[in-house]
Amino acid sequence: MEVDGDTVDKPGSVLPLPVMASSGTNGSVAVALHPLVIMNISDHWTRIRAQEGKPTQVLGALIGKQEGRTIEVLNSFELVFDIVEGDVIVDLQYYNTKEEQFKQVFKDLEFLGWYTTGGTADEKDIKVHKQICQINESPIFLKLNPLLRSPDLPISCFESVIDLVNGEATMLFVELQYTLATEEAERIGVDHVARVASADSLEISIVAEHLVAQHNAIKMLHSRVKLVLDYMKAAQAGEVPQDHAILREVCSLSQRLPVLNSEQFNISFYDQCSDVSLMAYLGAITKGCDTINQFVNKFNILYERQGMGLRKRGLLF
Repeated sequence: MEVDGDTVDKPGSVLPLPVMASSGTNGSVAVALHPLVIMNISDHWTRIRAQEGKPTQVLGALIGKQEGRTIEVLNSFELVFDIVEGDVIVDLQYYNTKEEQFKQVFKDLEFLGWYTTGGTADEKDIKVHKQICQINESPIFLKLNPLLRSPDLPISCFESVIDLVNGEATMLFVELQYTLATEEAERIGVDHVARVASADSLEISIVAEHLVAQHNAIKMLHSRVKLVLDYMKAAQAGEVPQDHAILREVCSLSQRLPVLNSEQFNISFYDQCSDVSLMAYLGAITKGCDTINQFVNKFNILYERQGMGLRKRGLLF
């Protein structure tokens, strides 16, 4: 298939080369996109915009799993790049360092492609895509337009193909259809982020409503149990007259409590306590490992600098 390239509009003016393949070209893979990736890209762009004071393009890597012709994008991380004469140059050395780190944590995930922000795909994206092809022969490309006001997700997903443009082999983008794939934890997080309470709005997430309802119920139960306990102490001390009807209801209520002393309850209770403690210990261990990893990286950098300084002094003296 051949795509028409430069089109002369009038003498002396040449339109730019196309970046999209013809509409009859279909994608070769199916993409399942997780909401965590979208939130990561949005957070990345928002953070850089707050730091720079203006909307700024950001770049990052997409990681996930690929089985046959199905790609599942599970996570992402940021990439460092430089602008040289208007072109984006990705720091591949930084990527190699990040790849070693995420391979230690996510051993079953692999590099799938890259993401950026902005409008429609253009020639600059083609140049960046060619650099990414040094890492993955057939990466996917995800572009988010954070300034677009639309009821649909402002996300486009592409893969690259080689077509003939004016008799020359040229890399072009083919838009891919994607679906949203979520897990239980992601659904809870997305719901809470999407409907978080603010000072100007009373709208809260379903999770927050559930937790508030539980808190109010426990608070009410505590106040009523305290009231019953205070009455029993006052009746025992003779401060208030004893009402046998109330005492019978209190006795009936207290007889329901021994079920908490059963062996089955104790086993379930201690199992749950052990699970919670285990998660807390795992979190502490993970945080400690991250701290040690950062310390080792800084130590290696400092050691390398000191070694270079010693070698230079040895050459001079």
